[in-house]
Amino acid sequence: MHDEFLCHVTGYGTCGGRRIGVPLGTYRAPTLALALWWLRDRASWIAERLDPQPEAGHFPPGALAPVADTVPDVPAMLRAWCGDMAQQELVADELAAGRLVRIAASDDTTEYELLAESVDALRMQRTAAALFTPVA
Repeated sequence: MHDEFLCHVTGYGTCGGRRIGVPLGTYRAPTLALALWWLRDRASWIAERLDPQPEAGHFPPGALAPVADTVPDVPAMLRAWCGDMAQQELVADELAAGRLVRIAASDDTTEYELLAESVDALRMQRTAAALFTPVA
């Protein structure tokens, strides 16, 4: 069982013809349960910022505009992922096995990526690489 997990959230877009990543948060989770909680929390956080409730009152008139029906609904995808218990169990199993997990959703301008990986698995990979690297 892997005990610690490193979690990241990044937004990717294009600027000047180049793909640019903007870090949106990092968390070193001391348990698998906290890693899953943080990923769900960040997915919900992104969804709420992309698709806020207009009646909340803190938006000036005209600040929110609908998008075309052809644009992928990233907030709905992220909310669906958060509520899908089968997906949560799959992510938990992958992380517990020491594998990197990537959850991504994209619209016409931006890709939102949530990553999580075992700190122990990272250490093991570095150790294994160091054992097989010739020293000059």
